[in-house]
Amino acid sequence: QVQLVESGGGLVQAGGSLRLSCAASGRTFDRYAMGWFRQAPGKEREFVASIDWPGDITYYADSAKGRFTISRDNVKNTVYLQMNSLRPEDTAVYYCAARSTRSVALSPANYDYWGQGTQVTVSS
Repeated sequence: QVQLVESGGGLVQAGGSLRLSCAASGRTFDRYAMGWFRQAPGKEREFVASIDWPGDITYYADSAKGRFTISRDNVKNTVYLQMNSLRPEDTAVYYCAARSTRSVALSPANYDYWGQGTQVTVSS
């Protein structure tokens, strides 16, 4: 079992930045690929970014490319999402997820563990 706890969300003006963190505990962080997803009110959960184990390969949604960066610290068992040039349409609850294989994945169905989410609100 892996427990995931997100932090770093908040209210920011358009054009601003936030860094989300996801701390993992429980079973070893080793060999788990990680992902970030988001869900806005009335919308389905959507893929944002994914990173493999040990962190050599990343993949981004088109909406995140060039603005967001996913990274991981395997000593601290933490994955990050640096978000720059934020837009009002980035407003959502952001979720961290882990999958018990090494490779990146885009579908929520491919992830085994989820955090509770952290709210990100971007004002115009």
